[in-house]
Amino acid sequence: VYIRESAPSTHPEKARLIMLSQVCGCCCGAFRPRYKRLVDNIFPEDPEDGLVKANMEKLTFYALSAPEKLDRIGAYLSERLSRDVARHRYGYVCIAMEALDQLLMACHCQSINLFVESFLKMVRKLLESDKPNLQILGTNSKMKFITYEDLLVDHQTSICSKCNFNAGNFLSTESFWIRMAGIKGLQGVVRKTVNDELQANIWDPQHMDKIVPSLLFNLQPGEGTESRSPSPLQASEGKEKESPAELTERCFRELLGRAAYGNIKNAVTPVLMHLDNHSLWEGKTFAVRCFKIIMYSIQSQHSHLVIQQLLGHLDANSKTSATVRAGIVEVLLEAAAIAASGSVGPTVLEVFNTLLRQLKLSVDYELTGSYDCTTMGTKTIKEHEERQLQEAVIMTIGSFANTLPTYQRSEVMLFIMGKIPIPGMHPTLINSAQDFTKHSVKNLMSSLHRVLQVTTGFQSTNMLTALPSSFLDPLLSFALLEDAHIRLLVLEILVSLIDRHDNLPKFSTISIISDISVLKLKMEKCSRQDNLFMKKHAQQLYRHIYLSCKEQSSMQPHFEMLYTLLALISMELANEEVVVDLIRLALALQDLALASEETLPVYNRCAVHALSAAYLNLICQLTTVPTFCQHVHEVIEVRQKDCPFLLPEDIFIEDPKIPEVLEKPEGEVLFQQAKVTEVLGGSGFNTERLATPYIPQFTDEDRLSKRKSIGETISLQVEVESRNSPEKEEEITFEALKNAIVDTVGMEEQERARRRQVVEKFQKAPFEEIAAHCGARATMLQSKLSQIFEITIRPPPSPSGTITAGYGQTQSRSVPVYEMKFPDLCVY
Repeated sequence: VYIRESAPSTHPEKARLIMLSQVCGCCCGAFRPRYKRLVDNIFPEDPEDGLVKANMEKLTFYALSAPEKLDRIGAYLSERLSRDVARHRYGYVCIAMEALDQLLMACHCQSINLFVESFLKMVRKLLESDKPNLQILGTNSKMKFITYEDLLVDHQTSICSKCNFNAGNFLSTESFWIRMAGIKGLQGVVRKTVNDELQANIWDPQHMDKIVPSLLFNLQPGEGTESRSPSPLQASEGKEKESPAELTERCFRELLGRAAYGNIKNAVTPVLMHLDNHSLWEGKTFAVRCFKIIMYSIQSQHSHLVIQQLLGHLDANSKTSATVRAGIVEVLLEAAAIAASGSVGPTVLEVFNTLLRQLKLSVDYELTGSYDCTTMGTKTIKEHEERQLQEAVIMTIGSFANTLPTYQRSEVMLFIMGKIPIPGMHPTLINSAQDFTKHSVKNLMSSLHRVLQVTTGFQSTNMLTALPSSFLDPLLSFALLEDAHIRLLVLEILVSLIDRHDNLPKFSTISIISDISVLKLKMEKCSRQDNLFMKKHAQQLYRHIYLSCKEQSSMQPHFEMLYTLLALISMELANEEVVVDLIRLALALQDLALASEETLPVYNRCAVHALSAAYLNLICQLTTVPTFCQHVHEVIEVRQKDCPFLLPEDIFIEDPKIPEVLEKPEGEVLFQQAKVTEVLGGSGFNTERLATPYIPQFTDEDRLSKRKSIGETISLQVEVESRNSPEKEEEITFEALKNAIVDTVGMEEQERARRRQVVEKFQKAPFEEIAAHCGARATMLQSKLSQIFEITIRPPPSPSGTITAGYGQTQSRSVPVYEMKFPDLCVY
């Protein structure tokens, strides 16, 4: 016994004695190794009696006293377990696993790794079994000591999702416990290996592609949450109260919470693939739930990585159905709302560029009916789904803008304005080019409006930065379009930007207010920057307000926005000069309604009169000139008695009270410019300016407002010769001014025909002819420049005066600088 148990392996008799003991051990237990006798003694005759605790204590003491025998004990237990599994003696299998667990928890020696190898072989044997109870037993044993093995991950993920492919057995108690065991096994794998540098990298795609889909299977709706009775093997642990979905969510959050910067992509990509493969974007609910878990679980500074992956996935699915893209956009909307301020990432404009590109593509698909813009596709595209997608994209743009600081919001608005397409320049079908432009402009304006709606804190103190020329000029150009919805969006954007003291809600409706103090308006003195803004853009704003009132398609919301715009300008940007111009503008609107009997319908003329009256009632109380207020109130009282349809209370309601035929108002029902000039002149206002009727300054931009469709707004991008010679002088007369202001239909037709000829010339003329034409123009330009340089560039002046040339002419003499004689005060 001494030689067999304690002698070194080089002893000449040891091998022979070991072989002899193995042969005799089959017949006589006394010749068997001690560790085998101790292992055999822990098994009772009846497996129902359970583990023999007294003998288990002896085995544990022996293992602690002779740790070098621990690997042999494990190998022998593994051998017995395999034999019992094959012979279906499952009671002894449970006893073997219990003994292994106790030895594993008690022993902490260097040879534990050899014992763990036997332990993992036994766990593998149980997981490979087709018996659910054995699978659960193997998982619970593995939870007590987790080490990373690819084989175990494969088995745990298969156990997690095993019952998903058997719907009939989905809610059974057996399936429930199998899934719970698999989830707990994955949870143990995550806890043990996620931050262990000595283990394999669990964040590798090959592992994440197995773990994440298995977890998502158990998160999907459909599993029952009612409590179930525990399996016989878990009776000792008490009744399980947690459902698979709850346990899975906890495990998923724990996994994501441990994800570092470089691991976010590997963790999120399987989620995207799972949602694609199982068509889970369309329902939106589950996809939104998954990404809410992701956004709340990862570290906040990594949120922009998830958003960038979603944007890339949206681009990759740009030709899928609108419901799928809408689901991705909905997830983006929720993710942006959760993301911390400034977490959109360094490429802010790229985020909006992607969303605007999707908006443009959706308009393409809606109009062409195809995912290929050049040919008609075979896929059926539902217009209402594309429109729902466009609304979702607009909402998402606003949600992203809300996470940005103020200065970046201004950049985003400028960026969106720069994305408005030029009509006729987009490569779509010819018959849908105008529709494309109309839809695109409407969507982009809605995006701008949404950005301003959600960014409640966006209140710039300097209007020059809030409304720069690069933003205001194109915005106002779309205020002259025929489409009423686009014009309304432009007005809403303007009033949102101008309102800096939250006065906008107080002007939601137009009415005659006898005392504006009840509105509790907030006003401050106009700053120097605001005065500069109004000097630069005031006439432009007045002109667009005037021309907007001339549009036949304007309805009640348009006039309410115009009134709000006038009121906000009076409170936010008004000085004495601006107040005078606004009063002149209000009187000019009254004259416009009087002079538009043939061009405007009855409702529009009454609405313009009501708008003028409501604004004059407001501005007279803001100026606090009693005589001005008296005149305005007198006119309003006369209208209330004789013609209430010229006041907002009878016009801006659901059922306007307007006459069938509107006779031209005269006399006391009108505001008199002479009377207004007189009463305001007594208070120090500029009477000369007040007495001058307001006439809008017509420009090429205003001429575009008379087009018949949005597709005609942009002139051809070709170079044309000027019709007017610079040397020609004309006498300025009243008729000349009248002809310059009135843009007749004949002139428009001539201009259109001339442009058509230029286009045809550049399209059909030979290249040599076009080159010669351009060369002649270049030569002419060079000669003109030479003449200008000869006139403006002179030799440096000479202190010595001039010299006399032939024929009595004087010529400047050029003297070098070092020879010039400068005054003493100019020399240092």
